[in-house]
Amino acid sequence: MIACAVFRAESRGSRMITGFDFGTSNCAMGVMKDGQVQLLNIEGNKAFMPSTLYALDREFITEHVAQQLTHEEQRASFLKERANALNRAKRVRQEEGFSIDEPSVFVGQAGLDEYFAWPGEGYFVKSPKSFLGASGLQAASIAFFEDVVTAMMMAVKSRSEAILNDTITHTVIGRPVNFQGLNAEQSNAQAIAILTAAAKRAGFKDVAFLYEPIGAALSFEQGLEQDKTVLVMDVGGGTTDCAMVRMGPSHRGNDDRQQDFIGHTGERIGGNDLDIQLAGQCLMPLFGMLSTLKNGLPMPTAPYWNAVRTNDVGALAEFNGKDTALLLKQLMLDTTEPDLLQRFIDLRNDKQNHHVVRSAEQAKIALSSDLEHWVDLSYLEADLGRDVNRAQYAKTIQRPLQKMIALMQEAIHQAGTRPDLIFITGGSGQSPILRAAIQSQLGDIDIVDGDHFGSVASGLTVWANRVFA
Repeated sequence: MIACAVFRAESRGSRMITGFDFGTSNCAMGVMKDGQVQLLNIEGNKAFMPSTLYALDREFITEHVAQQLTHEEQRASFLKERANALNRAKRVRQEEGFSIDEPSVFVGQAGLDEYFAWPGEGYFVKSPKSFLGASGLQAASIAFFEDVVTAMMMAVKSRSEAILNDTITHTVIGRPVNFQGLNAEQSNAQAIAILTAAAKRAGFKDVAFLYEPIGAALSFEQGLEQDKTVLVMDVGGGTTDCAMVRMGPSHRGNDDRQQDFIGHTGERIGGNDLDIQLAGQCLMPLFGMLSTLKNGLPMPTAPYWNAVRTNDVGALAEFNGKDTALLLKQLMLDTTEPDLLQRFIDLRNDKQNHHVVRSAEQAKIALSSDLEHWVDLSYLEADLGRDVNRAQYAKTIQRPLQKMIALMQEAIHQAGTRPDLIFITGGSGQSPILRAAIQSQLGDIDIVDGDHFGSVASGLTVWANRVFA
């Protein structure tokens, strides 16, 4: 399936068409101007808004969405559906003395800034897209994630409309091949339903979805002068998606491209997983993960991994739960290195685990060009940190890296042919470690870099202006 329409507006009046990359790490929106894709500067002078949200209280997210809804029937329905959450938000305002006019929800870089300033005070969520296909979500959790996504979509849409001085009506939103590895069909349906509900509430009248690696392929194709069979590898924050695509001058004018996409794979393994492995294996030892207990047994590692698995709803719930608090209290009596464990307890109490994973992400980015990087954790404790070199990093990420390579190999197997070249996009696609792994598997095939952050949004914009023409 190349694109699937999720809902259609009855009215076909004036249209403002965009491509919308609602990404795991960043969001971007593009429009077509004078026959060229233009990505809008939705985050100051930048085209990429971090996929983050911070609220003074969790319930304020639902309240924020309710305040932004303008369609009367839609708003009335939402107020009824979210009555309990809205009542809780009202009580929190009364009890904590928050004025209704006081800003309470911050999106993008503002969300990061507020979290870094007040990590233990509010509610922070990074990469909500990672959670949308999670198995076992109850109705209340699904409703909450709808509200988180809606708040973020509203921010991107309103910022874009301010730039365009026009109302956006039509958009194509990118989606991974699979949101989760397990129960993929059910997971995908759940995630698409959440994105659809959020898009409706954010004010989009007409929406379609397109596989993200295909979006990247359409962007890359614009510059091809000869027909090629291309392996597109999109290593995003939450997923890795691969597509084998026949593309070039004789293909790009076709409205039906189904026959050109001859293999595709995808799994929930991406840049976030690389960050988590680096944080767990290289940074958590600073907090006692490799300590021993007085009885000679090793320190339990589950709490440490739950702390850094910031893309896992269940792991975060367990880390923040009472059972973990009780376990850590007991371990303080049993550990041979109480100072290190106390550092971990302080991290938990101050909700700094997201910050630590962010530091690991920054180290990953630095190690794409540098051979060594100092991971600065002085926001936790003066002079705290450690050096990590590229060889150490390569060792920590072998498991997710091998899964990425397996996805690439499966897409090639489906196509039944070798690619003429490999096109890599996505933030983690810049890693020389990934490139070396690809070349070790496929040999001497040219690897071409695209815009690692903008290729998907550009391709979505190209497709949007075709399907909504």
